[in-house]
Parts: sequence; structure tokens; C-alpha cells
Amino acid sequence: MIILKSKREIELMHKAGQLLANCHKEIAKRIKPGVTTLEIDAFVEQYLKKHGATPEQKGYKGYEFATCASINDEICHGFPRNTPLQNGDIVTIDMVVNLNGALADSAWSYAVGDVSPQAAKLLQVTEEALNKAIEQSVVGNRLGDIGHAIQSYVEDEGYSVVRDFTGHGIGRTIHEPPTVLHYGEPNKGQRLKEGMVITIEPMVNIGAWESKMDDNHWTARTVDGSLSAQYEHTIAITKDGPLILTKQ
Repeated sequence: MIILKSKREIELMHKAGQLLANCHKEIAKRIKPGVTTLEIDAFVEQYLKKHGATPEQKGYKGYEFATCASINDEICHGFPRNTPLQNGDIVTIDMVVNLNGALADSAWSYAVGDVSPQAAKLLQVTEEALNKAIEQSVVGNRLGDIGHAIQSYVEDEGYSVVRDFTGHGIGRTIHEPPTVLHYGEPNKGQRLKEGMVITIEPMVNIGAWESKMDDNHWTARTVDGSLSAQYEHTIAITKDGPLILTKQ
């Protein structure tokens, strides 16, 4: 069952989203060669605590960290680690913030130092795919319009869209209905209604879209070792258009 959010609930989620966005702005200042994702994870936990919030995914199904940190060919759910980031890496930092019971979810991919033109283009295309999906997030459209906007743009650019991981509804818990696919056909699927709050989080690969799972049973990576990027916002569907709760 899809839970429609009241204006008050959306306002509270927006406050959580703005805190998350500000945290990403601070992360952007810290991403550079030599820094470890475990250091970034510790910073996030301290930053949220300072602002009266908590990392919602810490402890979720046994997950031990405040963030997910996925590097290069890792698609999602990478563990923060002590290995220093290298010049030319790309890294996605994903987190869910709980501020007074209201949740917001956002992932952002970062260039570490000087990245290759190929990596820079992947980041650009993935972020633009998210923007095109948000444009479709209006009352009366369908979830298929969101997925189609992503898939058609990404594939026209010569990349592939990961199928194994999706966006989702969010509210009192991290994952609520509906499932938000990043591929699909226009005018298909659940119709968007005022009060829905969803995440849109396309994961885009340079090579094949298929994923494989690491032995930790969390981290997914590309089957062919190609680079992967992800950008994610939490979006409220309103009568005035999409409201990006995690806008930076």
C-alpha cells in the first residue's frame, strides 16, 4: 500500500533532506586522493549527530556503517574502508538521514582528483538522467514515464541502466511501496499522486548493465569491471510539480 504524505510530513522530510544535502556539500570538500571512505563515514556520523540526526541505515539488516561508499566498478552498497582513494577514482556516497523520525535518502557520485574523460562523461550522463526523471515526476504521470526518461537518455548516450536495484517509496521506513524502476515504457505502471514521496536513483554503467554480488552479500559491482555511477534524490509529488527534498 502506498502511503501518501501530508503537507506537514513532507515539510519534516524536507528538513531531513536539507540536512542531508548540506552533508553532501561538506563531503564534496573532503573527497580527494589519500582520503579514505572510512574517514568520510566517520565524518558523516559526527555531522549528523551534531545536527540532531542519525544515519538510518546503520543497523539496517545488520549494516554496520553510516554510509555506503561504492568505488569505480562497485554499483552500490560498498562498505567504507581504510584504503585511500586514488587520483582518477569515482566514488558514490549514499546515505539515509533520520531527523526527528523523518527520513531522506540521497546518493552522489564524486570525481577523485583528475578523472578520465570517460569517467567524467559517465558522471555527467548519470546526473542528467536523474534530472530528466525528476521532470517526469508530476501528478498524473506514471512510474513508467520516469523509467523511460532514464533508459532512453542513458542508452542513447551509449551506456546501460542497472536493473537489479531500484528506487522506492520512503517515509517512516527506508523502503516503502512503490518500486521505482529506472527503465520501462511510458504511460505504464502506477500513476503518480499528490503526497507520494519516492527516491529516484539511477545507477548507470559504462559497460553491461548486469551486476554480481561480493562475498559480503551487500556490495554489487559490474560483471565486466566497467565503471558505474549513481545519483539519487528524494522527491515529493506535489500539485505544483516535483519537490526535490534533498536538493543541494
